[in-house]
This record gives sequence, C-alpha cells and structure tokens, in this order.
Amino acid sequence: MEARFPGHRLLPYILIFPSIAVIIVFLVVPFVQAVQQSFYRTSPFGTTTLFVGLDNYAQLFSTPEYVRSLLTSVGFAALVIVGGLAASLGIAVLVTRRIRGVGFYQVAFIWTYALSPAVAGIIWALLFDPAVGLGTYVLYRITGYRINMLVEGVPALLIAAAAAAWNMLGYNICFYIAGLQNVPREFEEAARVDGAGPWRTFWRITFPMLSPTTAFLLFVNMIYAFFQVFGLIDIMTQGGPGGATEILVYKLYRDGFIRLRVNFASAQSVVLFLMVAAMALFQLRVATRRAVYSR
Repeated sequence: MEARFPGHRLLPYILIFPSIAVIIVFLVVPFVQAVQQSFYRTSPFGTTTLFVGLDNYAQLFSTPEYVRSLLTSVGFAALVIVGGLAASLGIAVLVTRRIRGVGFYQVAFIWTYALSPAVAGIIWALLFDPAVGLGTYVLYRITGYRINMLVEGVPALLIAAAAAAWNMLGYNICFYIAGLQNVPREFEEAARVDGAGPWRTFWRITFPMLSPTTAFLLFVNMIYAFFQVFGLIDIMTQGGPGGATEILVYKLYRDGFIRLRVNFASAQSVVLFLMVAAMALFQLRVATRRAVYSR
C-alpha cells in the first residue's frame, strides 16, 4: 500500500472506509441482530422477552404454511431463472444477427431493466386484470380460457414469475449480447465447414463459450428471484390467492411487520440467508468448474 501511495499510508483505508461502513451498518449489524433475535420470543409490544433457543427454528419446519412457502419460493425461482435465461439467450441470439434496425431492437429489449420490480408488478397486474386486462382478453380470444389470477393460484404464480423474468430480461440480454460478441467467429465457421448445422453449431460451439456469462447470470438471477421481487409480489398478488404466491421473503414481511412475530421472522431471515448462500456457493462451484474460459 505504501509503495503505491507514497507519503499517504492511510489514504487507501480512508477511501474504502465509507463503503465498509455502509456494509457494516446496513448489512452486518442487522444480520447479527436477526440471529440474536431468532433465539428469543418477544411479546408483540416488546414488554416481555424469553430465551427459547432453537424453538423458533423447530417451529418453522413444523408449520405447513412455512413449508408451502418454501416450496413456492423454489418453484417461483426456478421459473424465473430457467425461463428468463432461456428467453434472454434466444432474444440475444436474434438481435445479434445482421438485420436491419438491430440497434433499435437491442435497445428496445434492454429497457425493461430500467423499471423497478414494483413498476413491473403494476404493468403486469393491469395487463392481466380479470375485468379490463389486455392480456386476459387476448388469452381468452386465443384459447377460450378466461384467466383470473385473483382467485386461481397456479395462474397467479405463473404470471408473477413471467413478470419477474420480464423485469430481468434487459439485464440478461445485455450480458448475453456482450458474450456473443466475444465468441470467436473462427470456431463457428470451422464447424460450418465441417458440416455442422446452425443448431448443432450453437450448442457445441457458441453455448459452451457463453458458460462464464451463464454462470454469472445464474447467480444474479437467483439472488433476484429470492430477495428482490418483494415489490412485484406485493403489488400483484400480496401473496395470494390462498398463499399461492407467498414466497419466503413476502412471508417474512407478513410475519414480522403485520403479525408482529418478530423473532419468528428473524429465524426465517436466517434460514433464507443460509439456504440462498449454500445454493449460491454450490452453483458457483459447479458452474465455475464447468465454465469454458479459454478462447
């Protein structure tokens, strides 16, 4: 440090101090407090506090409502991640072709990421409103089925997942376009010379070259699907109908701020963090090991 900043030994530490302070104050301290609170049981108004050890954690997995929310979260995340990345990759491949107006199409698909999840929730809630929604009307005209996400659980979950994936579409497309532009054309041309068709060339040559990009996007989309869709769910369904879209982060909010079960919600937050951290580490370990970094 001193060699890079001669005469200013403390300057590097002063420069990074604001970032470290923000992380400690807004991330580390609340997490420590949540872990501490998860071992206690407090009355709704905080007048009585009782140490209960692991009781809150045991109660989590013995509660059918929480188990259902856990399974809903996993299913919702799978739909958002797999569906969103597949659609993003397909669109990115199309908009990198040599077609007229390709710049316009690239911008048009990327803009969705500029919207917050809450705004995306408003758009999709209006689009699939049972009474006046354009999406509801078009779907009825095509299939004869009148969808109602306010009373039907499975359609509500599918629409919420589609809205979440659509919100991340621009972000994913942007990275996939960058990845596709870095794929050496010589490899694709060599595959075509050897007689490989477009489909085989894509899966054997192009897609493996995109593995670092895909590994990164898998991680980012998983964090998004588990943590950052609260506003979208709150606007669209508020966890309904009948808890069909009550993912873990929304159940945590309801238990902590509406039902005032603060310690139970703290235990949920710790379990959610550990679960997502374990999945992220496993995913990064496997995806990084199989990723093709050499060109």
